Amino acid sequence: MIDQPEFLVDVGLTDLPMPIRVASREEPEGQATVAGITINARIMGEFEARWIDTFVRIVHEHRGRIGTATLKENIHDYVRELKAMSVKVDFDYPFFVEKTTPVSHQPCLVRYLCRYTAKMASVDEQARAILSVQVPCLTTYPGSAPENPRGLFAQLTTMTVEVEAGGERYPEDLVELVDRHAIAPVYSYLNDEDQLWIIERAHSEERSSVTVANSVKSELAADPKVNWYSVRAANFGMLHSYSTVIGTEKSSWVPASGFVQEV
Repeated sequence: MIDQPEFLVDVGLTDLPMPIRVASREEPEGQATVAGITINARIMGEFEARWIDTFVRIVHEHRGRIGTATLKENIHDYVRELKAMSVKVDFDYPFFVEKTTPVSHQPCLVRYLCRYTAKMASVDEQARAILSVQVPCLTTYPGSAPENPRGLFAQLTTMTVEVEAGGERYPEDLVELVDRHAIAPVYSYLNDEDQLWIIERAHSEERSSVTVANSVKSELAADPKVNWYSVRAANFGMLHSYSTVIGTEKSSWVPASGFVQEV
């Protein structure tokens, strides 16, 4: 009796470190960084160790042209050589944006955690690509008392924005999108004048994480080149040992203005 082949899900490798170049609006040749590469494939058959060898071999064959600009082309090799039913490749990497402080106008580099994902089910189809950026910012703490003088307080929020777009989207675009709607961005350096400016702004501006997420979502929803988006806000309150999360995405099952409240 011949054993039937098993349907394997997520056969692959996780967090393979590799130097790459990622798409950057400010650096046409791409920003050099180090990514943790995760590759998952669905394959009919018994597990064989050579599959992992194939993953690593293809990655090294692409050395010199590994990056977000080439991933949608390189993923064809995984589908073809593995005869896979589907392949998903994730690049997790730090990306640096040079920002200018609000009062002293001093330049500083801020790190953002990004993920670039490519998915493909057949060599005959075009790969789907999704860019995700985690953008820390300040929003209004829900326990604030806006009716009292200086009763507004800020909290740290990490806004995770994901987009699948018809045109090129860069990490800088998503960082600027969140910064426009938050009380204030997060900087790696602030002098006394800059700190005072942010403190005063936190006491005078009321922008909850729901308001900021909704504003970011509205801009993405109005962009005809954005095929899909997701906005998630994780809020780190001053008085709690946990974070609260809200989110929304473009979906036929979720109203355009709806939010999913998560615990």
